[in-house]
Amino acid sequence: MKDLKGKTIRGGLARMLAQGVNFWVRLVTLMILARLLNPDDFGLIGMVTAFTGALSLFRDFGLSSAAIQRATISGAQISMLFWLNLLIGLGLCLVALAMAPAISAFYREPRLTGITAALALGFVFNSLGLQHASLLQREMRFTAMAVVNSASLIAAGALAIAAAAGGLGYWALVVMALVGPLFISIGSWMMSGWVPGKPQRGTGVGSMIHFGGILTMNSLVQYAANNVDKVLIGRFLGIDALGIYGRAYQLVSIPIDNLNSAAGEVAFSALSRIQDEPARWKSYFLKGYSLLLAMTIPIAAICAVAAGDLIQVLLGPKWGAAVPVFRALTPLIVALTIISPLGWLIYSLGMPARGLKMAIVIAPILVAGFVLGLPFGPVGVAYGYSVVMVLWIVPVTAWAVHGTNLSLGEVLQTASRPLGFGATAGLAAFGVGLLCESLPPLARLAIQSSVLLVVYGALLYFAGGQKQLYMEVLRGLNFRGRGEA
Repeated sequence: MKDLKGKTIRGGLARMLAQGVNFWVRLVTLMILARLLNPDDFGLIGMVTAFTGALSLFRDFGLSSAAIQRATISGAQISMLFWLNLLIGLGLCLVALAMAPAISAFYREPRLTGITAALALGFVFNSLGLQHASLLQREMRFTAMAVVNSASLIAAGALAIAAAAGGLGYWALVVMALVGPLFISIGSWMMSGWVPGKPQRGTGVGSMIHFGGILTMNSLVQYAANNVDKVLIGRFLGIDALGIYGRAYQLVSIPIDNLNSAAGEVAFSALSRIQDEPARWKSYFLKGYSLLLAMTIPIAAICAVAAGDLIQVLLGPKWGAAVPVFRALTPLIVALTIISPLGWLIYSLGMPARGLKMAIVIAPILVAGFVLGLPFGPVGVAYGYSVVMVLWIVPVTAWAVHGTNLSLGEVLQTASRPLGFGATAGLAAFGVGLLCESLPPLARLAIQSSVLLVVYGALLYFAGGQKQLYMEVLRGLNFRGRGEA
């Protein structure tokens, strides 16, 4: 691909800017809804999505990723994948409808039947635009994707806030869950300009279905393990406990999801294009990995040192019980930031089976951590989650790089600099916080965040040897494109 470096950098910038917008939209939406709704409203939706979320892993059967990973793909193949996605979406909708009474009976909560039935429509809405979105990503049209995703998120948040203000309670969250995928599908059709043809036999999509099937199984195992915590809390500790845990987890996951999603889309597309050029692939991976860590580590640091102020400012005073849960989950930001990019490595090189094996190994260990923490309430479950994932960092990294031209030492060395600088900046912010204890939470949070970012940025730029990398990124923002160095 001509000017792949420039396309990657500009695409990354577009996605990061969009995810910055999305971060604030999600955060502001959460802040407003947390004040308009009660913890049990969030708890009800959390009970349902713990189950329907597992179904969502089958929504495209990994066919979008398979289409992106392929070196070449025909129009007939894309059309066939579209119709397969639509068929899968309709099937998942029917399965969710059938599950509704069982979910309600499991939690002994009759309101869940209607909620589950309504959320089932989201599978159909989502399936209509999956291949259109994959085309945009394959062509590295990340600005178009950014516009679609941001506009959809803003529309969903605005309608949810309006519904909550109108007294609809938990139905406001249902509205938000349905509007997002519907608007994304509509926007993806408009931006791609592609209209699917009739389904045809003999298009040669079998290998893509195999690739996508392994990806789906991997995601299913990971999802099941990562959501046992919510099922256990909802079943044994109640709706309020799940609402508290869920909001703390959401605050932790927002920066992870935004940054990893933006970087992952760009990195997977770029690395897949150069999978047969080992030296170039390695250089791209390590640079992208370094940039992602550099952006995420300071978020983890401020969450750790200012958990109480963050909850007070973002959610309000009635969410004080979420503070210890939120603090216990902050190591998860670091762990997932280090681990998640390993997926770029595995899938761009066409090794989905390795990812599935990793998921199968970690799943029972993670569930054991949740079960051991459950007697100590939501805080215990949060600590169980964080401890297991932190201990998993080195083994999973070694496993991921085995047999590639990357080494464990290279990956850990790349991660060590931002981690060390983040810890140093966090200590500086913590000390400043002690001196500002008399200030209001918002003022104290602003001061601590500023100190942390200044110290961290200075260390990263001057002591971390990152100046050349950042200058290379700036040069790559030449939108006329010069070709590659």
